Amino acid sequence: MSIEEIRRAPEPLPGARWTQDFALGLWHIAPLMVGAAPFGLLMGALAAHKGFGPLEMLLMSGTVFAGASQFVAIDLWRDPIPMLTIILATAMVNLRHVIMGAAMQPVMGRFGRYQSLAALFVMADEIWILAMRRAAQGRLTPAYYLGLGAVFYVNWLFWTGIGTVVGGVIENPARYGFDFAFTAVFLVLITGMWRGRASVAPLVASGTAALAAHAWLPGVWYILLGGIAGALAGAFSGAQKS
Repeated sequence: MSIEEIRRAPEPLPGARWTQDFALGLWHIAPLMVGAAPFGLLMGALAAHKGFGPLEMLLMSGTVFAGASQFVAIDLWRDPIPMLTIILATAMVNLRHVIMGAAMQPVMGRFGRYQSLAALFVMADEIWILAMRRAAQGRLTPAYYLGLGAVFYVNWLFWTGIGTVVGGVIENPARYGFDFAFTAVFLVLITGMWRGRASVAPLVASGTAALAAHAWLPGVWYILLGGIAGALAGAFSGAQKS
């Protein structure tokens, strides 16, 4: 089935078909919900040691809903809050969502306007992969996506909220290696974005700029400068090939 045929496909039948698609989405996302639990607990534990309570954590998870960006924000969180740095750093981390959303748009023909906006709000890496796989089969429906996104969203809120309660009783998270979470997040992102030789220049430029900034500049400028250097190197190498 072509993308145009998917776009023009009629709405799924109500009743049993809707329930079936929703249940299938829930079934497909269930293993990933289990995998997200320790990640959410860790997120909440780290936030608790930055002064977050359960309500603040639920508000952050509910409005941001982006684990990697939340780890970045928590790592940068201090008094006074470096608001601009946090905004720019988290925007860089989640810039991939722009490309992911653009890739998904052609296969959302069954979605209404508000359904599309809600779907994009709860779009995470895991949800996007499963939704695109379903779309390749010509069967991506709002009910299926709701089974993926809604329950994964609630799952993330639940475990990050519990994490603040658990984390509040842990006196020294670094003792258990919790302070490595920020580094681990970026290692995972780098692994996922690796594209062979084309990735070498951006990674080298980003790493060099970040190390230099960390050594010579106060604060967390190494995050912003490393991201900018990597983006410029990627753009420059791409322009040379075209």
